[in-house]
Amino acid sequence: MYYHVFESKFGDIAILANDQGLTQLSFQQGKVPIELKAEYQHTPEKFTQVCKQLTEYFDGKRTQFDVKLAPAGTQFQKQVWQALQQIPYGKTSSYGELATSINNPKAVRAVGTANGANKIAIIIPCHRVIGANKSLTGYAGGLDLKAKLLTLEGADFTS
Repeated sequence: MYYHVFESKFGDIAILANDQGLTQLSFQQGKVPIELKAEYQHTPEKFTQVCKQLTEYFDGKRTQFDVKLAPAGTQFQKQVWQALQQIPYGKTSSYGELATSINNPKAVRAVGTANGANKIAIIIPCHRVIGANKSLTGYAGGLDLKAKLLTLEGADFTS
């Protein structure tokens, strides 16, 4: 496992990857910081592309990411995470809309759970999921950070 801590204008972001791609990306000041274990190899050079793309995103110059991902999860979680990646920059979706988009409209709570289990923040944009009434719902990085990311993207929501 390889890691790097990227210092962004939104806070420190820990990034983990294996030989297949990115496995985790998390704001370290959030509710679920990544534990950097002694056996992980600090290899910043492996993360040059993702750090460049994150910088472009935070500067408002990038709306999509092009990095190889290797998320670990169940088939259902991966299906939800794929659907999250279809939510365009600057747009939001509700859990119900997301459940409908995967042809499982009754799975609203399961979609919410899968969204919360996403370990690759920003790139798999779980921050774009809000309540049906456009209110902010939970985010591992905290609701303040979620609001900042949605504001950066120009998304419509209520806080």
